[in-house]
Amino acid sequence: MFANPTLRLALGAAMISFSPIFVRLVSVEAEVSAFYRVFFGAIILVSYLLFKNEYQRVNKQFLLIIVLAAFFFALDLGFWHKSIHYVGAGLSTLLANFQVIILTIVGFLFFKDKPTLLKLTAIPLALFGLFLILGTGDLNSKGYLAGVIFGLLTAVSYAGYILCLRQARSGDDAHITTLQEVTMVTVFTVIMLGAYLLANNISFALPAEDIGWMFLYGLISQTIGWLLITSSLPYLPTSRVALILLLQPTLAYVWEVLFFNRLVTPLEATGALIAMVAIYIGSLETNKTR
Repeated sequence: MFANPTLRLALGAAMISFSPIFVRLVSVEAEVSAFYRVFFGAIILVSYLLFKNEYQRVNKQFLLIIVLAAFFFALDLGFWHKSIHYVGAGLSTLLANFQVIILTIVGFLFFKDKPTLLKLTAIPLALFGLFLILGTGDLNSKGYLAGVIFGLLTAVSYAGYILCLRQARSGDDAHITTLQEVTMVTVFTVIMLGAYLLANNISFALPAEDIGWMFLYGLISQTIGWLLITSSLPYLPTSRVALILLLQPTLAYVWEVLFFNRLVTPLEATGALIAMVAIYIGSLETNKTR
């Protein structure tokens, strides 16, 4: 679509920054909007995969890893959408990106990765930024505290998803195209979120006025934005990827202020800026997509 990978990455990050805005625009429950994001995305991705004729057979190990990745992605979307409802687009997206801090800790504890001194500073820096942000909210409010917790659970789930995709790429099926990988994860996520809705007697009903928003959500975030990002990652240095992807939480804040008249206090803005710096430092050896 665009030959320049930097342009593709920036455009993809800008497109997925609208994700929480779509969630705020519809009236359905968080789990339902998460389901329709991947439902419409799956329809588009499967159609495109068949059109491109890029599907290849995969072995059982790769398939199991993809299913596990879809499980974490389903948790990620479910928690994130709940967080959006409670604390808004900007803060929920920022909290979700704390996954880079979690990956740093997991890598050190379980994979014997030795983080640099610079990356180690990202952990207390992120916590300090979060402390400043929380100081602007009402922690006695059940909704606000729940939103922060759901946001951090999103980061944990997101980290699990990234680890699964890394493992999938390191096996015998590393030649599988990005399009097929994204499509497979999306389809399995649809199945898992659909099963959750059925098991909890949550209605699949989608009001007529929400259908268009949900279709655009699946098209822009789950399909075009994600493919633009993942297709650009192999061609760019990690530091540039980390910096450009900070467009997502930054723009999510901007859209929330513009579209929903959200007030951002100087203390929250300072905390968000510090957290973004920490995320950037923690991302220097971590390619990620959302």
